[in-house]
Amino acid sequence: MKYYCVAEISVLDRAWLRAYTENVTKMVEAFGGRYLARTPNFEVLESSGTKPQFLLLIEWPSRESAKAFYDSQEYRPYREGRLAGSEGAFYLVPGEDINGTARIA
Repeated sequence: MKYYCVAEISVLDRAWLRAYTENVTKMVEAFGGRYLARTPNFEVLESSGTKPQFLLLIEWPSRESAKAFYDSQEYRPYREGRLAGSEGAFYLVPGEDINGTARIA
């Protein structure tokens, strides 16, 4: 089953951004991930919170590959830099419909 990383991010300190983007993109791909979106260009249709500065979507072939990336020693310093220099949320979402009515590939 595919999994998706969905992230809402607002940058507080830009110091981590360049190294993160240059290095983490390659790491995600090496662990089997594929970026579907990384953009500040989105419309809020509904929200009860503050609009993040940008959204991120990554498709993973499995939960195991997503967790292997997230927990890897290679990613750790970049994750720590992101956590120190931003606020937001990261979600890992299975590609499923618990109701069984949607056709999800």
